[in-house]
Amino acid sequence: MRKKISLLLCAVAVMLCFTACADSSKETVDYNEAAIQQTTEFMIEYCANADDASIEQWRSMREFSMELQLTQAGLPVTPESFLGALDAWQAAVDECGAYESHGDYTFETTNDKVKAAAEAQFADRDAVISFVFDENSYLESMTVDAKYSTGEILKKAGLNTILGMGTVFVVLIFISFLISLFRFIPDMSGKKKVQETKEAPVRSAVETAPVVSETDDTELIAVIAAAIAAAREEAGVEDAEGFFVRSIRRRPSNKWKA
Repeated sequence: MRKKISLLLCAVAVMLCFTACADSSKETVDYNEAAIQQTTEFMIEYCANADDASIEQWRSMREFSMELQLTQAGLPVTPESFLGALDAWQAAVDECGAYESHGDYTFETTNDKVKAAAEAQFADRDAVISFVFDENSYLESMTVDAKYSTGEILKKAGLNTILGMGTVFVVLIFISFLISLFRFIPDMSGKKKVQETKEAPVRSAVETAPVVSETDDTELIAVIAAAIAAAREEAGVEDAEGFFVRSIRRRPSNKWKA
């Protein structure tokens, strides 16, 4: 048992060694810290000093013209990332106030990315300015994240919770109001039931109507035949037996009593 445990521990140790060797063998992207810092400084200074007219001019410019101007200026920035940086800076100014200064940069590298970040001071609150560059040191994105205190975060979370619960209650009240209006909608099934109840007695009356039987009354036929024969003999009609009484039917109506 002890040998098995020892072999298992040795196998785990070997796997950890191979994992550490694999992690250490990963290559990080090479970058020029001075060139990246120069690009970040230019972007911060330009965004902080650009007026609304200049920003609108950049936005109305065609992509080819913008890329040509950025290349002539020697900026490793694509038109898309440049416009995104302008939008991010405007949103940060609206949230944090006017820009004042920033601190030193910290750099983080991965396989194909370089991230440069610095803490910045604005008029209303501090923020963190982050830049992401690709393996060719071209700027991919710039973000400005405002820093909130714990109290402000809890306050914002409470407001979001209240708004969410309020919205749910409003929707439930509206649904209850709609359900209460269903009583004003005419009940079509009730009308059908009334029509069925009205038709039922008529059908039963028709079905229970007496059927007049058409059975022959032989005695009555014999009496009538004898009376007719006697009347024909008294009248001198020959061939008194040349008539036949086929059948006698009772009329269903009650006209005889009238």
